[in-house]
Amino acid sequence: MDKTINNKPKIKYSVRLKFVTTFFAFIALLLILLNTYPLMVSRDLVFTSKQKTLQSQAMVISSSLSALETLTVGDVEKVMELLDIMPLTRVIVTDNTGKVLYDTSNVDTAVGRYALFSEISRALSGDVVFFSRFADGAFMSRTAMPVVSHSTIIGSIYLYEYDKQQGEIIIGIQSRLGSISFVVSALSLLLVLFLTNALTRRITEIVRAVRIVSEGEYSYRMPVKGNDELAELSWEFNALTDRLENTEELRRRFVSDASHELKTPLAAIRLLGDSIVQSDNMDEDTMREFVADIGNEAERLRRITEKLLALTRLDEGKQAERSAVDVKKVVESTMHLLAPLAEKWNVKLEKNLSDNCFIYAAEDDIYQVVFNLAENGIKYNLPGGTVRILLYTAEDKVFLIVDDTGIGIPEEDRPYVFSRFYRVDKARSREAGGSGLGLSIVHDAVRFHGGTVEIQSREAGGTRFRVCFPLYKPGEEQEK
Repeated sequence: MDKTINNKPKIKYSVRLKFVTTFFAFIALLLILLNTYPLMVSRDLVFTSKQKTLQSQAMVISSSLSALETLTVGDVEKVMELLDIMPLTRVIVTDNTGKVLYDTSNVDTAVGRYALFSEISRALSGDVVFFSRFADGAFMSRTAMPVVSHSTIIGSIYLYEYDKQQGEIIIGIQSRLGSISFVVSALSLLLVLFLTNALTRRITEIVRAVRIVSEGEYSYRMPVKGNDELAELSWEFNALTDRLENTEELRRRFVSDASHELKTPLAAIRLLGDSIVQSDNMDEDTMREFVADIGNEAERLRRITEKLLALTRLDEGKQAERSAVDVKKVVESTMHLLAPLAEKWNVKLEKNLSDNCFIYAAEDDIYQVVFNLAENGIKYNLPGGTVRILLYTAEDKVFLIVDDTGIGIPEEDRPYVFSRFYRVDKARSREAGGSGLGLSIVHDAVRFHGGTVEIQSREAGGTRFRVCFPLYKPGEEQEK
């Protein structure tokens, strides 16, 4: 217990911080995907479109020029004037040596000079080249291919396009995505703050409630709000405090009753002892009577102590050695031991016991069940009364019935007869030497072995206890 308290974890990272961090990491990942994936897809689509368009136009020009045997400046200009091609930033046509024969550039025409573009060099080698990139808000695309006539490369085509319009569309999409990301971030911030405040507030209430109960305020209850897991946790907490409060009440009552039960015989022993010590002229018969009374009170203390120890063992769930117990033999042995007591109280013992009534249990516990029920039936019977014990099996169950024709138990007392130190007739219990623990031992021992015990009414008066145990089956001990 102390070790658990000393090792209480220190809060370094609150639930709110963890929740906010996780939430925003997830949102950040989504925003990154939102701001990259659509743009990447859009650029790739434009690149594909540019490749198809430029290469298609280059193919048209190349096919038109391939009808010539050789390429000259005049022939190329005539062919290009006849072609209806989409306006491009620059169109270059070279001969097979790389010399520029046609150039649409108005800034620095390269006609008459040799083209130094790598794309043209590769095209003259027989390759079809395409390259495109997006930078500074514009698409810059290039393509080049050879002009082939009669299986001979007689020149090359180079097309260049600088597309600002498509770039502005991409920039617009990027801007809109940025605005959307900002709005999503702001809304996410507000949402996560609201959720974390609501969540941590309820968790804090639960922690506070736990602290209150841990300080001994078992009557404290939490308000159950909502229909989520925290509401269920609050309900379970209240159910737990109910059980704790009941347990604490039973503990206090048990300690009070146990103290009272132990104090009474101790006080009697001390009084009798003082009487012997302080009396100078006590006759021998009186002294023997006092000593006998002291012995009786000591025996009473022993019985109470043994029953308290038995209850403690059952409460702690200590596993006694179990085996296949023949309940018939236990009943017969118990009735043999109780025969002198029954004779003393003028009570007749009867039995009707079936064979093969085996249960898997600790034999001492079953003896306690039979002994306490039969002993109560004798002590709280009427002179000339009867205690009858029935034992039989039915539906994989072993049933033990203890009937008596005694004073009976009033209906209003039946819910409490298995409580510790509870007595129906306190004067009769004191006279009979009862401690109020016998039926508690019966109840706990039966429950410990998976059985049930209940009180049933008898039309003829008296009390009937009905005990039920699972029937033992061979090999069951391996499953327990």
